[in-house]
Amino acid sequence: MSLPEAFTERLEKIVPHERFAAILKTFDAPKQVTFRVNTLKSTPSELEAELSQGGIAFERVEWMEGVYRIAPEDKLRLTQTEAFYGGRLYIQNLSSMIAPVLLAPRPEETVLDLAAAPGGKTLILAGMMQNTGWLSAVEPSRERFFRLCDNLKQQGVTNAHTYMTDGRSVGKKCPEMFERILLDAPCSSEARFKTYDEKSTSFWSVHKVKETSKLQRRLLLSAFDALKPGGKLLYSTCSFSPEENESPLQHLLERHGERLKTLPLILPFDNVQKPLERWGKEVYDERIQNAVRILPTDTIDGFFICLLEKTS
Repeated sequence: MSLPEAFTERLEKIVPHERFAAILKTFDAPKQVTFRVNTLKSTPSELEAELSQGGIAFERVEWMEGVYRIAPEDKLRLTQTEAFYGGRLYIQNLSSMIAPVLLAPRPEETVLDLAAAPGGKTLILAGMMQNTGWLSAVEPSRERFFRLCDNLKQQGVTNAHTYMTDGRSVGKKCPEMFERILLDAPCSSEARFKTYDEKSTSFWSVHKVKETSKLQRRLLLSAFDALKPGGKLLYSTCSFSPEENESPLQHLLERHGERLKTLPLILPFDNVQKPLERWGKEVYDERIQNAVRILPTDTIDGFFICLLEKTS
């Protein structure tokens, strides 16, 4: 199976020319499996000892403490360990771990995860908050909402309050209530395409990308309304399309630009790219240049991240 032709044509215009062939190859084989310690239930040294005792060979990810990688063929064995069943580790792609870490919530803060299911990022937020403060987790889909609740319970999260509601309504219900907001927006999931899994691309189309962009714009406006002055908002997607990344941010800055600044992001690896300056007829606000597009490798999924601060 190959990737949709319209997708690869667009991707070639988005990513750096010299990296295009290598990026295309990352869709052809399963990535290394990454997982992290759940700091609410264990520590890196305790988890390492437990896995070593169980004969699980792992490598540390150098640039993030308590994060590990194993070969794809070892994933099944990892999911059969007591550490996995006991919620002392959580399997998650590296790019998904980076977003909550960059948002950097602190204990006792009020934090909102605006599109929370299945809960991997919510769990990191709770761990960084040390189960204190107030963590609101919002998810509109009934099935995904219950999966989120199960994950939070299994991993020992006690400071989260879960809401089955549409994130677009939260800003009006909770104006200027949160010190930090994570919006890992619903997207076309282009970074998760796999040439060996037909289902991964079956729902994709350029039309779907543009429809999703409308939802993302409204979620961002809702997040802005819910954010306290001085608060920080992290916007991310696992899509390459500018319609889902630069464009919703452009829309937000056109509406509320005088009350927002973007913060520069420094990541500990070089498979990154600056945002686009333009796409089609749209020319983007130069403040968006502080965001970053993570390019996929054999270990990490593609991702887009922008950190904003609301001025007083």
